[in-house]
Amino acid sequence: MPPAPPQSEPHDPYAVLRLRDFRLFLIGSTTSWVALMMQSTTIGWDIYERTGEPLALGLVGLVQIIPGVLLALPAGHAADRYDRRKVLLVSQALLLLCSAGLIASSVWKLPLIFMYACLFAVGVSRALMGPAKSALLPRLVPRELFGRAVTWNSTCFQACAFIGPGLAGGLIWLTHGATTAYVVDAVCTLAFIASLLSLRVDTKPTGNTESISLASLAAGFRFVWSRKILLAAITLDMFAVLLGGAVALIPVYAKDILRVGPAGLGTLNAAPAIGALVMSLALAHRRPIEKAGRALLWTVIGFGAATVVFGLSRSYALSLAMLFLTGVFDMVSVVVRHTLVQLLAPDDMRGRISAVNSIFIGLSNELGGFESGFVATLFGSSANLAHGPTVSVVSGGIGTILVVLLVWRLWPQLVRFGRLDHTGAHEADIPGENPDDNAPRVA
Repeated sequence: MPPAPPQSEPHDPYAVLRLRDFRLFLIGSTTSWVALMMQSTTIGWDIYERTGEPLALGLVGLVQIIPGVLLALPAGHAADRYDRRKVLLVSQALLLLCSAGLIASSVWKLPLIFMYACLFAVGVSRALMGPAKSALLPRLVPRELFGRAVTWNSTCFQACAFIGPGLAGGLIWLTHGATTAYVVDAVCTLAFIASLLSLRVDTKPTGNTESISLASLAAGFRFVWSRKILLAAITLDMFAVLLGGAVALIPVYAKDILRVGPAGLGTLNAAPAIGALVMSLALAHRRPIEKAGRALLWTVIGFGAATVVFGLSRSYALSLAMLFLTGVFDMVSVVVRHTLVQLLAPDDMRGRISAVNSIFIGLSNELGGFESGFVATLFGSSANLAHGPTVSVVSGGIGTILVVLLVWRLWPQLVRFGRLDHTGAHEADIPGENPDDNAPRVA
């Protein structure tokens, strides 16, 4: 594997952006994220405008998560067996058809069941897209720049968290309807298709000729289980999201605890994304993290501690600051975990391992919101509206810290992991580097 750049060399945070294929991919990914976030915002407004029923909004997430869970492993196998660019093109073509269906539904006021059918197809498209997109990224940049590529990728994603919903809301307000927003969503999807068609790099996976079977589908789970660093990183992130889900209760804090109304609700919701964006820009302009394992553990502890303080806070300013910090800490965790998942995986298994990662993180997102609401209801009191939500958020933050301590104890390999380009990793923990390890060598 290529050596990491010497510490004495000038640090260049923009080197990866000068790579043509990565630049095209990043631009296309950004337009794709804008499209998906615009679509999500517009659909929520459109359905609630038609029905006035919160339950109808709840079904939006349900019909999309079902195909995401059911198809994650087959999608990971497809990303490891077939040309990843072609898999992505199929997913984007399906997403384009969904946008066309939503445009038709908006113009002709088609039955609501038609919109849900389109949303189910969106879930299928996203299930196909996730593993193929993750597995393609390491083919676009050299190993020593991969961590930087992940950071810029995350930076653009966080920026889209503002741009997509804001653009959708502005278009709905200007045009008094959802149609134009759906059209722009389709145009953004076309831009991603154009960027994929312009790539020059070989996007075919290497080494995997397995037909689909239970054994091939389960290969990603087996690999993650055998690589304790990956298992530890995914476990940390999963439980941090599951237990530290303060975001799900932000509307309760805005209305009944902090009493800041709708304007304060919007600011509270934006604070984690702002923190993540600031940290992603900071990471992009600094050298690779020297002790990535320790950084991951300490930032998840920080995430849990900030969650505890937010849960106890009755100050709007302090609550904003703590939510900002949860975004800061979470971004470090995301960059380290995503880099580890891709660099420690052989090229012919990256899709399936990304699928395993997406299953655990996706489910923990959904279950985390449910867990927060359930605990808040369980400990709720009509005499004290703050009691249940406070118990839920504080206990979740404490639980997150306890999980970190447990992971630290169970998997010391993670503590020893050094730079994200492997130069500081313990050799026994890297596939292919240990002479007694018969696993495939990292590509």
